[in-house]
Amino acid sequence: MSRIHSGRKGRSGSHRPYPATAPPWATLSREEVVEEAVKLAKSGLSAAQVGITLRDTQGIPSVRLATGRRLTPLLADHGIKPELPEDIQALLKRVVHLQRHLGTHPRDLSNQRGLSLMESRIRRLARYYRQQKLLPENWSYTSATAVLQVE
Repeated sequence: MSRIHSGRKGRSGSHRPYPATAPPWATLSREEVVEEAVKLAKSGLSAAQVGITLRDTQGIPSVRLATGRRLTPLLADHGIKPELPEDIQALLKRVVHLQRHLGTHPRDLSNQRGLSLMESRIRRLARYYRQQKLLPENWSYTSATAVLQVE
């Protein structure tokens, strides 16, 4: 496999196999994990932040192993669904930060290239999410709407 924006190959090497069952030391039941995840998501945390919080405070290594389902669809069943997918939201936040930086440092050409690469990544992801019906058909990326959606 190769990297998106370079001619080089990606990282190689073996990874630890993903466990098939929940560890025996995770003591919370499925319902308790779902209840805690929904409570954290309603407090304003994203799905990734919910998973990290459950891992660090409750000792749940994986919501998927504890409940049998992934966290984002689990939260969507309980009526908690973000208007934008998390990865696009994170990329938009990075783009807005880079735009502010380039506003004060207009000759920073390496960051200007990084901004164009990030924007192309957003457009590619948006096309995929429109096909999967996770974004509206009329959603498109512009730098002006990025600022509005992040703030």
